[in-house]
Amino acid sequence: MSSEMAPRSMTQRLGAILWPSFFSAAVSTMVFFVFVDPLVLRDITFPEIDISRHGGYTIAFFMFWMATAAASTFTWLLLRPIERFNVKKQGRS
Repeated sequence: MSSEMAPRSMTQRLGAILWPSFFSAAVSTMVFFVFVDPLVLRDITFPEIDISRHGGYTIAFFMFWMATAAASTFTWLLLRPIERFNVKKQGRS
């Protein structure tokens, strides 16, 4: 095998970021709402907006998913090989 690996497809990269963050968001949502009632949270934060309990669960899930996907994306950016960015110049020794 060569030392240079072929770049992964966009589908693989998105899957590697979104799939684990989906599970992380699901677990985070469940743990968070064991301790917090979405209706009480709504009354504290936005009492003028009519959000149901299920709406609160949904909003929180997508917020957790966005946060964990952002963390996964940042990790992916930091783990990219440096060789892809250091281009060797021709003619120099």
